[in-house]
Amino acid sequence: MKPAYKRVIMKVSGEALCSADKRPLDFDIIDKIATQLITVERSGVEVGIIVGGGNIWRGARVGAHMDRTTADYMGMLATVINALAMQDALEAKGMQTRVQTAIEMRQIAEPYIRRKAMKHLEKGRIVIFACGTGNPYFSTDTAAALRAAEMEVDLIMLAKNVDAVYDSDPKLNPDAHKFDEISYMDVMNKGLSVMDNTAITLCMDNHIPINVFGVNEPDSIVRVVAGEKIGTLIH
Repeated sequence: MKPAYKRVIMKVSGEALCSADKRPLDFDIIDKIATQLITVERSGVEVGIIVGGGNIWRGARVGAHMDRTTADYMGMLATVINALAMQDALEAKGMQTRVQTAIEMRQIAEPYIRRKAMKHLEKGRIVIFACGTGNPYFSTDTAAALRAAEMEVDLIMLAKNVDAVYDSDPKLNPDAHKFDEISYMDVMNKGLSVMDNTAITLCMDNHIPINVFGVNEPDSIVRVVAGEKIGTLIH
């Protein structure tokens, strides 16, 4: 594989790790993601991963039932579970990794330190960023945009259950229009639920393109890094 990018961050939504019968973690999916990420890294691309936690807990959805800050911190802990599952799958295949968390938990992961993360990437390790930004009221989408800017990446790969960006939910509307390319401003103006506006704005300000694609599409991660036009490119 000839890569089109030098350094990438892949954001994996928690829902993308769910099984068809709604079990929180589908280890077949995690294994397929790990296999592709190793192929990408061994082609010379530096790889970071941001994991969501929505397969286990979504703080925003329970805001009416409990304190939002507490709910968000619980969501951050959910991302650590997913990060450790991803780390285990990668290391079982011989890949060196580091998990870095925005909230310190030294017994199981490194604290997030930008310079250290950059060194890990340069040494060929895959870095998995957990706990979002470490702050309530900010999503893991925003964390992906923030880490992408800090790591100076060439592309954010947004791996989802749907294969692209549509003007409406393709599961509910069979006539939903698929976008091959779309601008940051159009995503916000049309109210498309791709990433939250904070994340989109951060990417726009730092000129970081986003490729939205289906995590379950065959070899989709490898194809995106090779520069193949799949899913939707936001730029």
